[in-house]
Amino acid sequence: MIIASDFQCPFCRQWHHESYRQFVDEYVRSGKVNVAYLNFPLAQHQNAVPTAQAAMCASAQNKFWQYHDALFESQDKWSSMQQPRPVLDSIARTVAVDFPEWAKCVDSDRMLPLIFADRDRAAGAGVKSTPSFLVGGQVIEGAQPLSDMRPIIDAAIAKSGGASPR
Repeated sequence: MIIASDFQCPFCRQWHHESYRQFVDEYVRSGKVNVAYLNFPLAQHQNAVPTAQAAMCASAQNKFWQYHDALFESQDKWSSMQQPRPVLDSIARTVAVDFPEWAKCVDSDRMLPLIFADRDRAAGAGVKSTPSFLVGGQVIEGAQPLSDMRPIIDAAIAKSGGASPR
């Protein structure tokens, strides 16, 4: 499953809070599904690109998912800030990245081409809004409850020859 998301999107945060952990427990940890995250920063969110960049710099140190979770947990703190960097720095320290290396990465803007390539790939696959989920050739839009997504995910698993749905 591919998740196209924007860290500042309130609906992405809603899905993270309501369905993400259950999805990970049920499908990812069990080995039924691999998950990838595509950055889909929306123009109306002033901090979408800076937070994506911070997360991708954490990813360079194998800390993406920890940073991802912390961004959604703290969205109310940084989403309206003109300069979210103090909160992003705090998150980096909390998830235990090599802070000087992370800061150098963020300051260099070297992840921007990757972020915009993610956005373009997602748009090319039919993503128009966040969150969107690409599952078995289908695009699921919106913060759908896992119970609504489960039949599509299970069908994609069965079609791929993976674990059969229970």
